[in-house]
Amino acid sequence: MPSNSVVIIQYGPYESCGIVKHRTFRLAGLQAALKDAGNKCILEETDDWNIVQLSVNGERVYMCNITDLEFGGDGRLDPLCKEAIDAVRDAF
Repeated sequence: MPSNSVVIIQYGPYESCGIVKHRTFRLAGLQAALKDAGNKCILEETDDWNIVQLSVNGERVYMCNITDLEFGGDGRLDPLCKEAIDAVRDAF
């Protein structure tokens, strides 16, 4: 897959401090890592709790629990971000 792919990041709400809602704080590192790899990211909210899905060309290529991602940061040290980038790179 070319490095200039459009990656759709679907993310669901998760609980923090007793409040369940959609938050993008844990997606910052993933977005930064994908952009560093030359991809364009589009965020979409979904109703599925605790989930992050990456889709390229309409096909889901990666999925994980949003609470497993590191909070903030640039994604360089997060092993899940590396897995996600590899999955996007290997798509199709």
